[in-house]
This record gives sequence, C-alpha cells and structure tokens, in this order.
Amino acid sequence: MIKKSYLAAVVLFLGAVAIRADNIVDEIIARVNDQIITRTDFDKAKTAQLEELKQRFPTDWQARWDQGQKEILRDLIDQQLLLEKGKELGITGETDTIKRLNEMRRQMGLASMEDLENAAKKQGVAFEDFKEQVRIGVVTQQVIGQEVGSKIRITDEEVQEFYKQHGKELEGPEEISLSEILISTHPPKPAAENGQTDANTQDKPAPEDPAMVAEAQKKAEGAEKLLKAGNISFEDLAKKISQGPTAAQGGPLGSFKRGELAKELEAATFSLKAGDFTQPIRTRQGFLILKVNSHRSAGIPPLKEVKDKIREAIYSQKLEPAARAYLTKLREQAYIDVKAGYLDTGAVAGQSNKPEILAAGGDPNARQGKTGLKKKKRFLIF
Repeated sequence: MIKKSYLAAVVLFLGAVAIRADNIVDEIIARVNDQIITRTDFDKAKTAQLEELKQRFPTDWQARWDQGQKEILRDLIDQQLLLEKGKELGITGETDTIKRLNEMRRQMGLASMEDLENAAKKQGVAFEDFKEQVRIGVVTQQVIGQEVGSKIRITDEEVQEFYKQHGKELEGPEEISLSEILISTHPPKPAAENGQTDANTQDKPAPEDPAMVAEAQKKAEGAEKLLKAGNISFEDLAKKISQGPTAAQGGPLGSFKRGELAKELEAATFSLKAGDFTQPIRTRQGFLILKVNSHRSAGIPPLKEVKDKIREAIYSQKLEPAARAYLTKLREQAYIDVKAGYLDTGAVAGQSNKPEILAAGGDPNARQGKTGLKKKKRFLIF
C-alpha cells in the first residue's frame, strides 16, 4: 500500500525552493551573490514550514510558528550560501541523493524507483524537481558536516559531566536494540498484476516445502558459523544473504522494551549483551538470527551503556551554534541584499537590507550575475 501521506509530507517539506514556470511574473526579495530568492520561494517555504509544524506538533504548533516564520528568509539565504560552498568543495550529493530516495521508497513500501516517481507525480510534483530538492538537502547537510561537524571535539570529561547532570533523565525500562538476518522458508510471493493483490492470499505465506526448510536451516547455520568465526560483520552478512525487509541497511529492527517481543525472542535476546547474537531461531517466516546492538539496563543505566547517546546529545548541542557561526562567516564573505519589508534574522554588519533601484534601461544582470533573468521567467526588480 502506498503511503501517500508520507510522500505528501516529504514533498511539502522539500518544496521550500519553488519550481517556477516560464512566463510568470515573480518578485525578487533577496540576492545572494549571483543567485536570487523570489517571493514565490519565500511563500512556498512559509507554507512548507507551517504544515510541517502542524504535523510534528499538533497541539502547540502556533507558539513554534510565531518564531519559525521569522527565520524563513534567513534559512533560504543560508541554503544558497551552503549550496555555493558545496560547489566550491566539489560536493555534488548525487550518490547520497539516490540512497536517500531509495530509503524513502522502502519506507513507503514501494517496489521500485518508478513507483516512487509515480507517487510523486500523483502529488503534483515533477520527479526531477523532487529529486533536486532532495539533493539540495543532502549537499547542505554534507557541507555542514564537513566544515562544522568534523571540527567538533567532545572530551571524556564533558561526557561524564553530562551524565552527572542529566543521569536522572536517562532513567527508563530495560531496552535492547536489534538487527536481524532472516532466511526465509517460503518461496517469493508472485508479483501483483496491474498493482492488484488477491485479498484472500495477501499476507498469507505459501505452504512450506520440507526441502526448502532444510536448505534454509543449512544456510542459517552456515551464517552462524561465519559470524562466530568473525569472517564478516553481522551488517555485511545481512546485506548479502538476509531476506528481511531491512536487509539492504544491514538488518536494523529498532529498539524493544521487555514485553514487546514474542516470549521466545525475548528470552533469546534479553540475556545477551551488546554485540552478541542468537543462534538461528525457527519462526513462521523462516530462520532468524538476531544481534543485540545495544542493551540498556532498567533504571539509570551505567555510563558505559549510554556514553554514545550522550556524545550524540553533546554533539547536537554544539553543532547548532557552531553552524550559526560558520554561516555568519559565509555571510561576511558574500554579497547579500534583502528587499525592504523582509526580515533576515541572520543579517550581519554591512549586509544591505535596502531596496536596490536599477536605473531605467540599465542592465539588470550587471549586479546579479547568473540570476536566470535571461531565461523566459520575468521578475519584478526591486
């Protein structure tokens, strides 16, 4: 089943940069070096952010919106600066864009990229435009990661201090994170014809073939031997032989508290420590090998169990101000001009917020560089 609401949210969120058709009049509200931001860009980003807040925070979106809308133009300008820096650094984002699209496809339960393309079209979005917005997100994240995140340092003393101050907040029930390798004992389901499935057979596995069961068991036992020998990592082996739905990612299943797993699976996994794996377990789907990625104790867990999460929390705390400082530096080196009446909360000293008046009959590209004004699109120059 296609999760249309998921795609709609993604399309809306990624649509911050408007796709402008030819021969429409648009108003330039900001220039960032040789790029422009239009009123259409601004309005679409505003709508996208409002809808995202309503979906993520249905009860208190209004308070967040009051502040969030003030930062829309700032974020659009920041995006242009990061894209320009990405080009300078040779960051194209092409490979990771394909990975990101493929992950979206899997999350939506779609069989192919063609299905994702069709789903995007049903939402009124050209797939190439949708793909470009995903690429923009990838590039900006990679620039921040390379230029800012890679320079963040976290000491053991900081981790210990965080644990001392926030240990009570880490209190919770016993929980494990699992990954799987599944060797199926059922033949693949027949492909649906014309996108239709038989309601009487959907989700019902085909009868097991004893020979196939024996072969699956042999394969699972062989996988266990490889893991015990340390010849291959669990994640790489899952990518290679698992027939589970998350095989391509290395088999991650997520986190589970006591009582959330079948009794047999709980008994086999909650007795293990992080890094251990089970022997093959017979299930209705086939033979299952489970790896415990992490295992946190009930109550306030020991520091060694949560130090990675603490490092992630400290990293996030440090990243935002460091990224803001980096963007301020990029702004100081850039030409940014914002039309009067529009607020750029990231403006730095020397940045213009005054309207630029072009002399009648003057060359509109003289200050703007490659703005796209030579194309068929027409803009109201401020």
